[in-house]
Amino acid sequence: MADQFDVVVIGGGPAGYVAAIRCAQLGLNTACVDQWINTRSKPVLGGTCLNVGCIPSKSLLESSERFTQAQHELADHGIKVSGIKLDLSVMQARKERVVQDLTQGIEQLFKANGVTWVQGRAQLQAGKQITVRQTGKKTIRNLVAGHIILAPGSSPIQLGSVPLQGDTVVDSSGALEFREVPKRLGIIGAGVIGLELGSVWQRLGAEKVTLLEAQDTFLPFADEQLAKDAQRIFTKQGLDIQLGSRVTACTVKGKKVELSYQNGDGEHQAQFDKLIVAVGRHANTHGLAADEAGLLLDEWGFIHVDEQCLTNLPGVYAVGDAVRGPMLAHKGSEEGVMAAELIAGHVAHVNYDTVPSVIYTHPEIAWVGETEQALRAGGIDYRSGVFPFAASGRARALGDTGGFVKLLADAKTDRLLGAHMIGPQCSELIAEAVIAMQLGGSAEDIALTMFAHPALSESVHEAALAIHGRAIHIAPGKGTLLN
Repeated sequence: MADQFDVVVIGGGPAGYVAAIRCAQLGLNTACVDQWINTRSKPVLGGTCLNVGCIPSKSLLESSERFTQAQHELADHGIKVSGIKLDLSVMQARKERVVQDLTQGIEQLFKANGVTWVQGRAQLQAGKQITVRQTGKKTIRNLVAGHIILAPGSSPIQLGSVPLQGDTVVDSSGALEFREVPKRLGIIGAGVIGLELGSVWQRLGAEKVTLLEAQDTFLPFADEQLAKDAQRIFTKQGLDIQLGSRVTACTVKGKKVELSYQNGDGEHQAQFDKLIVAVGRHANTHGLAADEAGLLLDEWGFIHVDEQCLTNLPGVYAVGDAVRGPMLAHKGSEEGVMAAELIAGHVAHVNYDTVPSVIYTHPEIAWVGETEQALRAGGIDYRSGVFPFAASGRARALGDTGGFVKLLADAKTDRLLGAHMIGPQCSELIAEAVIAMQLGGSAEDIALTMFAHPALSESVHEAALAIHGRAIHIAPGKGTLLN
């Protein structure tokens, strides 16, 4: 006999667990099915993001940045230290505690909100039936619900020519588990994941970090000016970024990886101690639904949904990495909330024009909305205001003056169309632009807003002023561009 619920959510990552909690808050009898098993062979919630993605990577990024500061930057503040040593085992243990605290926190939230956690692998059947192959049990549990939310998440793409091998050739998950710093590190892919992982191990002492990117353009999805500045900074930091490079062969000999690749300069060979494959992710939709369920997927394996994340099956929603749009935890979470609200009979939507993106390197890179190249291609007249962190008093006090804030506004209406930042704490600063865009704000609205001094956020204010040639702390004309 099947257990009945108002809503069953398949997947316990940021899209799924948020959807489940919101459903419960709205008074719906909710179950969440998840199959994640951690390194201790224990079922946990949180999916990729909390267990082997966003959270552990940010923990290591933070620790590695502090290590770099202690080595090279504290002396400039009059703080003299000596004998600095890396204890990678302690750093990794801290990372694991952070992950454990957060995953246990979700479990407690489920209990507090009355969400039923079903541990196992779920498959959607016809008629809103769900079968669950329960973790650690031989029995199949049957669930039935009035509504279903599919949030299966995603997994790293593997290359057939570069198979994973132990702790030598790894994906992004394995790259977070190194127990020693590789002297020579190779990374296939110079996107968000490759840059963040490369930054971690370069800061911790890797002698050479090489990123092989198949595309000819660095960060092609970002604003051109932003990408250009980022490439310059990362190269100066010591990352060897080789664009237009395609791997042709990979062999592991002992504890070394021998790689062959080609680019515009011809054929090349390289040897690494560790190799990370970071070429993107694919949706976890294989086996998610039985054939008779009739769930529609596209040619890339993504679940077909409309603007409100409703699938082709009545009462069945899909959210997060398994549907169209950027594979971002916050995007999936908001879709999960939208699905819950719609199931409860409320009005809800997600504004896909204001989804922020962040790369948590140093400096941080963040953006939202349209890029300059997209506006030019669309024939949209716009104004651009740029303010460098070098002119920020707070950035000077921090000793972190690289990068800039750029705002783009419609030349006729002055409505904010996009924001692009590289510099200190841009992951936080981007929220100011997101809020302004969400509210339909203009550059003038930001310009008329009072900001605390001294603060990094003043750079957003000055960029808005620069759109109209009114920036105070840079020379006239330096921050204004008219398309």
